[in-house]
Amino acid sequence: MQMRIPCVLMRGGTSRGPFFLAAHLPEDAQQRDALLLSALGSPHPMQLDGIGGGSSLTSKAAIISPSAEPGVDVDYLFAQVAVDRRSVDTRPNCGNMLAAVGPFAIEAGLVAPRHPSTLVRIRNRNTGQLVEAVVCTPGGRVTYEGEAAIPGVPGTAAPIALRFRDLAGSKTGALFPSGQRAEAIDGCAVTLIDGAMPMMLVAAASLGLPPAASPEAIEGDAALMARLEAMRREAGRRMGLGDVRDSVVPKPALLGPGGGGATLTARYLTPHAVHRAMAVTGGITLAVAARMAGTVAADLATPSTAEPGSEEMLRLAHPAGVMEVGLRLEDGVARWASVLRTARRIFEGHLLLPAEARQEVLPRLAAE
Repeated sequence: MQMRIPCVLMRGGTSRGPFFLAAHLPEDAQQRDALLLSALGSPHPMQLDGIGGGSSLTSKAAIISPSAEPGVDVDYLFAQVAVDRRSVDTRPNCGNMLAAVGPFAIEAGLVAPRHPSTLVRIRNRNTGQLVEAVVCTPGGRVTYEGEAAIPGVPGTAAPIALRFRDLAGSKTGALFPSGQRAEAIDGCAVTLIDGAMPMMLVAAASLGLPPAASPEAIEGDAALMARLEAMRREAGRRMGLGDVRDSVVPKPALLGPGGGGATLTARYLTPHAVHRAMAVTGGITLAVAARMAGTVAADLATPSTAEPGSEEMLRLAHPAGVMEVGLRLEDGVARWASVLRTARRIFEGHLLLPAEARQEVLPRLAAE
């Protein structure tokens, strides 16, 4: 008999994946990861026998539970499931999937809705970050219909405002874990920064690329991709992350000057493919870097015109359009950053897993 696991498939921002209540999954990490691999259909390039979409952006999962921490509503564990190998990485956060956590938590009965909107306080278990999400709940019910549009997603939907705090040291404990704002790897100036996401920033021009190079052009250059991976591994070592060959962090970003009103142009890697838009955590980290003197990003970004201590809106040009990131700096410290996202509940019910999966997960999860 196949296994039956309660599940909701949701789009969060420009990502998509199954959402689970932690109580419905094994507590043991190895058993949980085996279940997620089976659920998404990995390893297989099309993830044909699961619900993954054959892309790093659609091979993700979110695990939600009530939080025992005072002042926090829910805990959120993000899992990046590899498409082509048996690997599940829970080191990074995903800000796009995070956009769907608030609506999911409300509809799962973990947070009481209010009219006309509901504040959901979320602790990300991957990084420890605290994030506040404001969800539209007219009449005390989640709505996904609205007029907000984000690049990379067709149509419009209800806006979800996300505010990130604790913007320094998501995995290493320091904004600049190597102790430098700029250094050289393989002859290129880079910035190794750990904001909402550990990242390696490099000017596209130093790699012989135009700032607005298409994702297909970047991915199609095998020598470039191999060079970036070698640089990324060295960056991980310098950032104190150890051997990162089996991890998706740090994430590389190729940067150039902004144009047409943009603060900065960026191509964000996931890390073995180019994001077709921009990751939320990546965009926030880029915004912080753009306003830290001496970084690769700051050298390329348009100057700030914001009053000291006030919120500034930075605009990051990416392959699908522009992401706007609100940023507040006080005395040179990033206090918080905000982004606007959307989400949609796609289907709900039970995920059915092959009978052989029962050998790797807890017996209590098996179907009768």
